[in-house]
Amino acid sequence: MPAVPVHVTHSWCPLSPTGAQTTQLLVEPPWRPAVLWDRVTLTCQGSGTAGATTWYKDGQRWAQEGQHRLTVTERGTYTCDRPGTGRSPPVTVSDDPLVLQVPAQALLEGDTVTLRCRGSLRRTKLSLSSLQLHHSGRYGCEGLVGSWQSRSAAVTVTAHGEHPHGWNSNLLTPLKPLHSRLRITVLTSSLLPRALPCAGAGGSPRSPPWGPP
Repeated sequence: MPAVPVHVTHSWCPLSPTGAQTTQLLVEPPWRPAVLWDRVTLTCQGSGTAGATTWYKDGQRWAQEGQHRLTVTERGTYTCDRPGTGRSPPVTVSDDPLVLQVPAQALLEGDTVTLRCRGSLRRTKLSLSSLQLHHSGRYGCEGLVGSWQSRSAAVTVTAHGEHPHGWNSNLLTPLKPLHSRLRITVLTSSLLPRALPCAGAGGSPRSPPWGPP
């Protein structure tokens, strides 16, 4: 199944549960975690002038202040602050040799969501077609990077929305085989008491190596 393009709406103005506008940190390319070997740009959106933006990296003030857009050159966890709307949620930029990425956007029931397992030489994708709440859970991937067996950090996929009329939570969508030496694995799911087997071509079912959530 082909990957579905992901678009970020830069005019989106999210609200907090109390209805107040919040500061948001947009990432381009729009994937999480972002990876340092992409050219990652962060854009801080909130009230006040762009020159009033304060940046933080790993909880410490970052040298590049006074601008609302930042090109990332170091791994770490980034936030930004704008007067009147406060601190943004964090964005992590990784330089791990193997990374599993999910779209940096709200994931809604019915969408087709593509997970990307990326290494220096190989990559593979898994599409969750017609996303349902039972797809929510932790995912990871593993495979050879060079001559070393590597494992990605786990990422959390959360499906938002209501079940469509007549949806049966007992009908679980199976994962299709991936013809790649990289494998994407379900670690935990809200409706699955155990992890699904690895879906690598020719691989035998076994438990994933990641720990509990």
